[in-house]
Amino acid sequence: MRVIERAVYRGPHLYSSRPMIRIMLDLEALEDMPTNRLDGFTDRLLAILPGLEAHGCSLRRPGGMVERMRDGTWLGHVIEHVALELQTLAGAAATRGKTRSVAGRRGVYNIMYVYEDEHSGLAAGRMAIELVCGLLPRALGRVEGLDLIAPPLAPASGDGPLPGLAALSRLRVRHGLGPSTRALVDAARRRGIPFRRLDEHSLIAFGQGCRQQRLRASITGRTSHVAVETAGNKDLTKRLLAQAGLPTPRGEVVRSVEAAIDAAARLPGPVVVKPLDGNHGRGVSIGLIGPEAVAAAFAMAREHSPRIIVEQQLVGRDHRALVVGGRLVAVAERRPARVVGDGEADLATLIERLNADPRRGDGHEKIMTKVRIDDALAALLQREGYGLDYRPAPGQTVVLRETANLSTGGEAIDRTAEVHPDNVATIERAARVIGLDVAGLDILIPDISRPFSEVGGGIIEINAAPGLRMHLQPSDGQARDVAGPIIEQLYPRGSRSRIPVIAVTGTNGKSTTVRMIDHILRGCGWTVGMTTTSGVYIDGRLIRKGDASGPRSARMVLDDPTVEAAVLETARGGILREGLAFDRADVGVVLNVAEDHLGLKGVETIEDLAKVKSVVVDQVSRRGVSVLNADDPYTLRMARHAKGRVGFFSLRGGAEMPALLQKHLAQGGLAAVLEPSVYGGLLVIHDGSTRIEIARAADMPASLGGAARFNLQNALAACLAAYVQGVPVDKIAAGLASFESSFEQNPGRLNLTRAPGFTTIVDYAHNPAALQALGGLLAKMRADHDRVIGVVSIPGDRRDEDIRAMGQLAAELFDEVIFRERPDGRGRAPGGVLSLLSDAAIATGMAPERVRRILDEPAAVDTALRLARAGDLVVLLPTEVEQVWRQTLAFRMAGGSEDGLEARIHA
Repeated sequence: MRVIERAVYRGPHLYSSRPMIRIMLDLEALEDMPTNRLDGFTDRLLAILPGLEAHGCSLRRPGGMVERMRDGTWLGHVIEHVALELQTLAGAAATRGKTRSVAGRRGVYNIMYVYEDEHSGLAAGRMAIELVCGLLPRALGRVEGLDLIAPPLAPASGDGPLPGLAALSRLRVRHGLGPSTRALVDAARRRGIPFRRLDEHSLIAFGQGCRQQRLRASITGRTSHVAVETAGNKDLTKRLLAQAGLPTPRGEVVRSVEAAIDAAARLPGPVVVKPLDGNHGRGVSIGLIGPEAVAAAFAMAREHSPRIIVEQQLVGRDHRALVVGGRLVAVAERRPARVVGDGEADLATLIERLNADPRRGDGHEKIMTKVRIDDALAALLQREGYGLDYRPAPGQTVVLRETANLSTGGEAIDRTAEVHPDNVATIERAARVIGLDVAGLDILIPDISRPFSEVGGGIIEINAAPGLRMHLQPSDGQARDVAGPIIEQLYPRGSRSRIPVIAVTGTNGKSTTVRMIDHILRGCGWTVGMTTTSGVYIDGRLIRKGDASGPRSARMVLDDPTVEAAVLETARGGILREGLAFDRADVGVVLNVAEDHLGLKGVETIEDLAKVKSVVVDQVSRRGVSVLNADDPYTLRMARHAKGRVGFFSLRGGAEMPALLQKHLAQGGLAAVLEPSVYGGLLVIHDGSTRIEIARAADMPASLGGAARFNLQNALAACLAAYVQGVPVDKIAAGLASFESSFEQNPGRLNLTRAPGFTTIVDYAHNPAALQALGGLLAKMRADHDRVIGVVSIPGDRRDEDIRAMGQLAAELFDEVIFRERPDGRGRAPGGVLSLLSDAAIATGMAPERVRRILDEPAAVDTALRLARAGDLVVLLPTEVEQVWRQTLAFRMAGGSEDGLEARIHA
């Protein structure tokens, strides 16, 4: 086998709406050996991974995958299921996958499977391939390219027949979400609230843009810092509770062992010694009587804090109450870690058995925590007269911890339904006194079903960032959805967590359309985040320069807390690389699909390219709108599966309207069309039977009086996207009337300027379809110009036929042409693109003396400007848009003379 490539999809992508890992694998000779031809393979695999018996696969019933293997399936399919099963064994919830052959490449498969976190997901993919190969005959079980997926996992003790499984589990724990955070994320997912992890720990952003809320564990963005500081000071917490008349133990804060002994002497009965600002039960000692016990406990607590609390020990059972938004949502009784003897096993063995419970893990990774054999445990056993070699009698209970914290191995029993109403009121009031929106109250009370006033007890402390584990899956009793109320507090029912997302894709016109929509929305007072090939813009300000048409830049916009709407240029490359940055869009726009980028990243045909572009409209929300070009056959076909309401746009309105559009409108459909008029055309929206006039082409600077038909198409898409977002018609018209094809508003897109005596156009037409569309405008402009001079290039990673087509078009459109190359060559040797362009132009009939070849872009632009005479039109198709624009302005400022031109260009 040979690994060809891998990809991590973090959002919807070409193959699924779920985040997935994709591994492209060449089976090579194993393509001719399905599983039923590999003697004993299925049985050997099931002996190691018996959990595969539960995989239903396409048969959708337990045992379905095993049946497929016995009947014969390919090893790529097996690897998919093994990767899922390994993640399950490591503790992740990963159950979906698919394997597809790569068209035109025999034996090559795309293996895809979901993941919880990409680190352990990738490691599982590598491990799956290694495991499957290890079960094959030595001559067949070789694999290359595994390091493309992930580094190897070192086997560890406890792996059993699965080397690396323990390391995979540790990797998942290190990079995955803990139980509390996972529960909160799941609660948000059930509500349809988007979320994104912001760090390697538990900082989560829920929602988008100005509607986002952040949360770390159970600390929310609304949690008061003052309240957290107050809760962290246990002495201050008790004083505030006592001042409010709430039940809480008496105590003192001390700094020395002598003061601790004196304080204990002043308190009735046994005392508790604990750090002032500790947590998770660290350094806490209870049931202390006498100076020696207090002194020893003081030394233990001093390891965690310089200030120590000595307080009265209340009598009762240990409970944890969770209050969210001032309302009690759950109560659990906590019991310290304990073992029960059988008369044979010693304490060390009983603890080992206790820790073998699959519900127990290290730290907070699972519902319960393993019991550590440490100094605190040894000291407790010693006080009771036991050692680890002690064999408890049958039925004898030995308590292993003084505190009942889950983090030290304790257990939880749900008591929510048993809490007396008076106690509910007391608990809720206590949380409000401290001011925490999410609070965990530690309570000692003999019987939670009876009031404090009758049975005694009290509130020991109040905690910020309380863990949710004990309530989500208690050791005994009913599980409580405590994550739901926390999310409900952040997003009350009926509130919105999302901002409008408008995603624009297509082969040509994306940047202009995105900028038009941004301009219209900002004209309504919206704060808009926009991504284009020029950069990321927030409220019209460039915050990151460069090509920003991929998911990383889109996430930057969606994460910005000021953004009220996102308008995102969504290019093919980002979709193929890692999918979309959003799980759904309010408006998905597909402008056109033309032959460009073919032969790259598995996109071989224009139909393949259309599938990639259609990912955008596949993710439109149920109440959203898919905006499609009715004049383009490939976008028109997307209407069959596009989500939401479909809205078409077309340059053929009025009497020229196609029958398909007429039928669409007769059925109550939505469309924006250009109707013929004396003003270069009239932009009209049809919403069912309602006809709405938007703007005249003559009033739109970007259309050049209606001559720039491609910008009229862009404007139709833009006004439809704005209309379905509720923008008033007059605001749409005003936006189109004030949007110009200037460098300031739309850099590199039909930017016109006049040098001394001649006109220049700077336009980023970088493929044959774009140049052909520009050619329609040039044909209309020829009447006002003597010659048309062009500087033309195309990226070197395009197919030879695409480069030749560019050269042929250049020969048809220009009287003089200068071909140049991009600096990086995109995989071609210097001069390779120039040869293909110029040879095609000459073969088309252009005189060789009117064809120039210049590698360097600034030199090519300078040559074109110097060639120009009064009355000429110079068309510059740049790579470095800003540099070429500055160069053009410098030439104009220099008056076309030799003097000072170089200095101005470089300035």
